[in-house]
Amino acid sequence: MKLQVAIDRVSLDRAKEVAAQLDPVVDIIEMGTSLVKDYGCYALNKEELGIHHAELLLDTKTIDEGQYEFDKGFATGADILTVMGAASLGTLQTCYQVAEQAHRQMFIDLMEVDEDKTRQILGFDHAIYGIHHAKDSKTNFDAADSVALFHATYPKVSRINVAGGIDIDQAAKLSQQGIADTVIVGGKIMKSDDPLQAAKEFMKVIK
Repeated sequence: MKLQVAIDRVSLDRAKEVAAQLDPVVDIIEMGTSLVKDYGCYALNKEELGIHHAELLLDTKTIDEGQYEFDKGFATGADILTVMGAASLGTLQTCYQVAEQAHRQMFIDLMEVDEDKTRQILGFDHAIYGIHHAKDSKTNFDAADSVALFHATYPKVSRINVAGGIDIDQAAKLSQQGIADTVIVGGKIMKSDDPLQAAKEFMKVIK
């Protein structure tokens, strides 16, 4: 299992500082939607961020203008860009085509996507399907149970990622479960006193 660390709601300087620390340790570094909105794709260039080991994900949350946003996102050197599962099928197809042509990856954010829509968008063989519990949601979220249910319902999906307030115990459970490809952790690492040490602790329990 891979560890993706979501860097969000910090200054650009702080994002660069943490990215440099995490780069040799974690698998994927995510520059969250707040950073994309605050600073734009141009400021989040992979080379300028100093990321050399980890993959870079920009959480663009594309909902329309798929060709434009994915072209611009991949031009930064990003390895993975996100598109909302709620987007039109045409947008998803366009984003996937751009990702395939660029030899990069499309992450489909399934936040608030119902079963009918999910079944419509299962045909992207190389895409990452992200189970995402909304930050603003007041409902409880069990990551392992959600992954198990998704896998049982859509067994042909080979790449499942999961995010939503995941702590180290949940990460260990997901690793033991052996279904999800990547666990996405934000606050439990970024809000700790030592993000690098926290990331190392997560890496220990998922590898």
